[in-house]
Amino acid sequence: MRLAFLGTPDFAVASLRALAGAGHEIACVYSQPPASRGRGMELKPSPTHAFADAHGIEVRTPASMRDPAEMAAFAALGLDAAVVVAFGQILPGEVLDAPRLGSFNLHGSLLPRWRGAAPIQRALMAGDRVTGVQVMRMTEGLDEGPVLATARVRIDALDTAQTLHDRMAAAGAELIVSVLPEIAAGRAVEVPQAEEGVTYAKKIRPKEARIDWGRPGREVDLKIRGLSPFPGAWFMLPTDKGPVRVKALLSAFEDADGAAGQVMDDRLLVACGEGAVRLLRVQREGRGPQDAEAFLRGQPVAAGVRL
Repeated sequence: MRLAFLGTPDFAVASLRALAGAGHEIACVYSQPPASRGRGMELKPSPTHAFADAHGIEVRTPASMRDPAEMAAFAALGLDAAVVVAFGQILPGEVLDAPRLGSFNLHGSLLPRWRGAAPIQRALMAGDRVTGVQVMRMTEGLDEGPVLATARVRIDALDTAQTLHDRMAAAGAELIVSVLPEIAAGRAVEVPQAEEGVTYAKKIRPKEARIDWGRPGREVDLKIRGLSPFPGAWFMLPTDKGPVRVKALLSAFEDADGAAGQVMDDRLLVACGEGAVRLLRVQREGRGPQDAEAFLRGQPVAAGVRL
């Protein structure tokens, strides 16, 4: 099939790689414009843009797909279908309807649960046991189109947003490759989404990232893992040289009681409003991530310290 691929972050790269590897003609890749990244704040292309460049695929980075010139250029590609994976823009109907067979989105949840921007993080933070990826026909509503294919993904006890992201990206790549021939042959069945059970995965805001140790331990554990590695749930650690900011990147719930925020042993067991969390991986501000054991060798944290 002759395709356009619209995607931006790492999550989209696996699907683009799989589609190209399956022999589809990628007429053009659309991605968000290069953004300032890293300590030098240099303009850098998105992961999807970089992959396309490396494989000789034309890339376009329009600020808005609603620009009439962009819509005309998209229609002129003569596409069989468009595949959208975490592109980052709401697409107008003129774009969605331009390909011969339509436009199809790979979404990282089991719709209608977790429509919107951050479905992987929100599923983890809510304590969902199962999530998945789905291919849907795109409509102008936010993630409201009928579903054509589903792959379920289990959420494990020590999953973070990163580990879950990686498994879901791989599952999604396999799913989109398998469903396109069914769409082309007219065999794909489109199932409308249920009207009940709709939830929205709001974009993660920086103010959400600070840990409130007064919350129940299971909730704190889910928040830590759901925000790992980015933006990273954080707390302030008192030291001899003053408080330092530390990100918690991996944790586990434990059934223990203590004063909220108090360290209960010398291995980073922290009491919460109910129960406690064991910090397994952390990152001190300005330094790299470390397992708790390595972190404690350089920065001991004694029982009784209040975070």
